[in-house]
Amino acid sequence: MKKVLVAEDEQNIREFVVINLERAGYEITEAESGDQALELYRRGGGDFHVVILDIMMPGAHDGLAVCRELRSRNPTLGIILLTAKTQEMDKVSGLMMGADDYVTKPFSPSELVARVDAVYRRVALAAERYESVRQDQLAAGEFTLNLRDRSFTKGGAPIELTQVEFQIMEYFLENPGIALARGDILRHVWGPSYVGEEKIVDVNIRRLRMKVEDEPSNPQHITTVWGLGYRWKN
Repeated sequence: MKKVLVAEDEQNIREFVVINLERAGYEITEAESGDQALELYRRGGGDFHVVILDIMMPGAHDGLAVCRELRSRNPTLGIILLTAKTQEMDKVSGLMMGADDYVTKPFSPSELVARVDAVYRRVALAAERYESVRQDQLAAGEFTLNLRDRSFTKGGAPIELTQVEFQIMEYFLENPGIALARGDILRHVWGPSYVGEEKIVDVNIRRLRMKVEDEPSNPQHITTVWGLGYRWKN
């Protein structure tokens, strides 16, 4: 069963999300606050594929805090933020904390379901690839990406990656030295039916550079190809 945890304090919005996702075949667990979402996640043993979080929620944990906490617990969990148009910086902050995507209010049922479908497919595909992968690892200089245990190391030291970051690194290491357009990265990692903006690629690249580069402001490995996208250099 495709399990989704929905955390939204406004009842009418939460009901709208729940009804449309249930119609699309998802099993939904509801939370009225970030604190309740964390408790339900813990009580359910983390048995969720996707979590939808409203950024502005009451209590000790708003959506960003819950996002950060859940991402630290589970690097492969799909996380989608619900935001307002005025929360541009919060969107970026959420992506930097490990969210996979965001949906801006107000949104249509079709947009919501499409975004959740895209994140769920990525989670499911990663699990399938983990089960069927034949090549054990990809290596580039001091970096090693282990495809079986989903780990990444630099000079033998482990680096924690989110699922999206892992898939971007896999794409880079499979195509060393090749200029990859933002659109190609978006389609490869987020899926061909993704309807969001390309800037989500830039935010994830920024986050990856903070983990991979000795000097993130002067990257030597993940380099920018101006007007196009990015290139991996060993």
